[in-house]
Amino acid sequence: MNALDMPQLLALAAALGWASGVRLYLVVLLVGLAGYLGWMPLPAGLQLLAHPLVLGVSGFMVFVEFFADKIPGLDSIWDMVHTVIRIPAGAALAAGVFGADHAAMALVAALLGGGFAATAHAAKATTRAAINTSPEPFSNVGASLVEDTAVPVGLWLAVAHPLAFGLLFVAVLALSVWLIGKSWRFLRSLFGRLARIFSGRPDPGVVSAFRLKKNPPGDSSNVQENPDRQ
Repeated sequence: MNALDMPQLLALAAALGWASGVRLYLVVLLVGLAGYLGWMPLPAGLQLLAHPLVLGVSGFMVFVEFFADKIPGLDSIWDMVHTVIRIPAGAALAAGVFGADHAAMALVAALLGGGFAATAHAAKATTRAAINTSPEPFSNVGASLVEDTAVPVGLWLAVAHPLAFGLLFVAVLALSVWLIGKSWRFLRSLFGRLARIFSGRPDPGVVSAFRLKKNPPGDSSNVQENPDRQ
């Protein structure tokens, strides 16, 4: 097996950082298996992932996360707990691509990898929280399966086609930022309405809908007489 070249190493570092924010344990398992089975030459900083004990633990956690991530409500709790795990792990895995022999590159990779992990995690957590407001579970399961597929595909592209991965990665980052803003605005509006309801204050949305139902468009009662009109 030939060692990975610089474009592959850069793409792999970015992929590890981003994917760790979505499916950390799956990342550790897939990369470790690739090294253990000889599918890919692991950089020195990542060879520990191929240790049988690491493979066993990560495999067990992949099994647990696969089901936990598909139960509405539980998936958001899982995301909340893993906020303090996924981001530093993404930084560490990205840095491990270059290792101690390239300290400057490893530091840059850690900073960027942590940022990519944080972006992916925030997009995942806010989007799934917004999806969980729907009473049906199918959209939740569908989103989880998309994430299950995106991680191995992203890791494979990073090594097999680093240029294609780079182009797709930019688009995914832009989509993630858009999803964070869209989901956060939705959740903030929802929590604001719930706070008004539980505090006893009237909900403007409900009041407006009641007034519209009482006086539908075109109803003459909606037109107020101008007292100055002759």
